[in-house]
Amino acid sequence: MIQRIQTVYLFLSAFLIGFLFLLPFAEIAMDGAIYIFNYKGIMLDGTLKENGMAISILIGIILTLHGVAIQSFKNRIRQIRLIVFSILLMLGLFGMFFFFTWYTFSEAQISYKISMVFPLVAIVLDYLAIRAIGKDEALIRSIDRIR
Repeated sequence: MIQRIQTVYLFLSAFLIGFLFLLPFAEIAMDGAIYIFNYKGIMLDGTLKENGMAISILIGIILTLHGVAIQSFKNRIRQIRLIVFSILLMLGLFGMFFFFTWYTFSEAQISYKISMVFPLVAIVLDYLAIRAIGKDEALIRSIDRIR
């Protein structure tokens, strides 16, 4: 159901996660060179220093889970489970961001971009969607009880 508030929350969350494919995560300054960290990995002047295939795959899985959760509006329990799994994957994605920056460069100046916050905002939106789905489920169960 597109008109439900939880669908709006899930669309906004998927939109933010989708933006991770477009925006860089951080700029890393080390030894006079500026490395760009995005979904492809860590790059210096177009050459790949660290492969970011794991991050790309994780973002794709999260987007797919959001799409499936939006489409499974008739099965609210499955929708909640998909969103919870998506939240766990987003926490892992957030951890991978820091792992890539600190593991690759030990003594570098790291300038994080606004896109680093997108998974956290998406987690909050997913939590709000879970609450709204729970309210719908409680409403349906109360109506069933009256009959």
